[in-house]
Amino acid sequence: MQGVAGCFHDAAAREYFSNIPTVTTTGFNTFPELFRAVSADSSLLGIVAIENTIAGSILSNYELLRQSGLVIKGEYKKRISHVLCALPGQSIESVTEVNSHPMALMQCEQWLRRHPHMKIVEHFDTAGSAMEIARDNLTGHAAVCGEYAATLYGLDILARSIETNKHNFTRFLIIGAPQQEDATQNPDKASLMFTLPHSQGALSRVLAILSFYDLNLSKIQSTPIIGREWEYRFYIDLTFNDMERYRQALDAVRPLTSNLRVLGEYRDCPPPQA
Repeated sequence: MQGVAGCFHDAAAREYFSNIPTVTTTGFNTFPELFRAVSADSSLLGIVAIENTIAGSILSNYELLRQSGLVIKGEYKKRISHVLCALPGQSIESVTEVNSHPMALMQCEQWLRRHPHMKIVEHFDTAGSAMEIARDNLTGHAAVCGEYAATLYGLDILARSIETNKHNFTRFLIIGAPQQEDATQNPDKASLMFTLPHSQGALSRVLAILSFYDLNLSKIQSTPIIGREWEYRFYIDLTFNDMERYRQALDAVRPLTSNLRVLGEYRDCPPPQA
């Protein structure tokens, strides 16, 4: 995972693997470090955020997935809710400084604005802010983070659900080596990557075939191909009810595309409740 213990990646991993009580997580400072570690050890699985309902797609992670040769083993969609936490015995009135990742602070802007006595200071990580407060015994400081991080570091929760938008969700991918044994039963979702010739109607012909075979296009994302002006690489997510029809659709679109690659076949994760 990317981040320190207690981060949203950590919480999502533990929820996804909740049936494995002995699961252990290892944090990496950056996503490239995570991809390198999973690529180097086929016994490992990684969890990476790929899109957020507010911030959008994380394009750099699409590129890391493509370059790594790893495949998607599953997905998990998590509601992102923030709490304000501090050392035991602290109160909202006694907090003079709030620490967190800039994105989390932005997502809680309205709540923080109602408490002008709190100085807002950006830190590298949500859970990391909670960890530093607990480790250094920082009175007067509070962290904006997930509830799991607050509990993990023994902090008191002073306020819950302080994010402005209550419909904030992140989709995480579970990634691993292609040769790793796949425990997915009856996949009903697939992620594909392909390029198209720079010609009129190229994309519409592919989409028409997918529709003909009753596949639901749940996401389409394009990224520019460096060095090839106005040409794009497409990433699509499909859901389906019939594996045979899905296979037939792949055979039908393959001649129309270049470098078609199946990034993963897995179970569709239903969205959580807001």
